[in-house]
Amino acid sequence: MPLIDQVQQEMVTAMKSGDAARLSALRMLKAALMKLKVDSPKPIDEAAEIGVLKNLIKQRVDAAEMFRKAGRADQADKEEAEKVMLESYLPAGASEEDIDAAIAAAFAETGATSIKQMGIVMKAVQAKLAGKTVDGKTLSDKVRSKLS
Repeated sequence: MPLIDQVQQEMVTAMKSGDAARLSALRMLKAALMKLKVDSPKPIDEAAEIGVLKNLIKQRVDAAEMFRKAGRADQADKEEAEKVMLESYLPAGASEEDIDAAIAAAFAETGATSIKQMGIVMKAVQAKLAGKTVDGKTLSDKVRSKLS
């Protein structure tokens, strides 16, 4: 089932149960998906939906960080709750073993030895981890530590 249909069904459930916080987050997600659908000339696929989700999650993380710096813990908590709800729509994350194996395979494949070749290694690692959720910063830090 397309993500937008799933979100629509969950919006109805949230409305019936009176869960205003969840309803608000679902509306935001649906609006982002509808915007993508309108802006894109071709039908949206799962990769595009995941891209929208990752973008919204990153926005929530950044907003929560800013609210914490400004002393607005209540707003930061709201943003973090939305982030957790959005993460539930992402596919399963890659385990540490999967990440380490992909990094080792990428190094063997590319033969990279210097930090200047980090882009090549990152591209190879991400190709091996396609379809799994991986934090880009964590992945980048691991690759950087092996190249140093």
